Amino acid sequence: MADFDPNALDELIHSKLRLGIMSMLISVEYAEFTVLKEKLQATDGNLSANLRKLEEAEYVTVVKTFVERKPQSRYSITDKGKTAFEKYIANLEKLIKQ
Repeated sequence: MADFDPNALDELIHSKLRLGIMSMLISVEYAEFTVLKEKLQATDGNLSANLRKLEEAEYVTVVKTFVERKPQSRYSITDKGKTAFEKYIANLEKLIKQ
């Protein structure tokens, strides 16, 4: 395992919920908060806090609108987030292949 550096894993992505968020967003144009919450089986507060961390790192962006007077938040992965996620996956693959 000489080639694998555990410090190379992005700790921001390595969290179970944030890994789930990034895994969902990498393959779609956007995902609504309610869809993320349902698919990841997260609470509003926990999901919000983890999305905020990803926003602060500029891994995801959010567009907030109103649909029929109800707030709607749509999250998308950024180019920076895609790059970070791909690097994270590449580091995991190094570990698996050893």
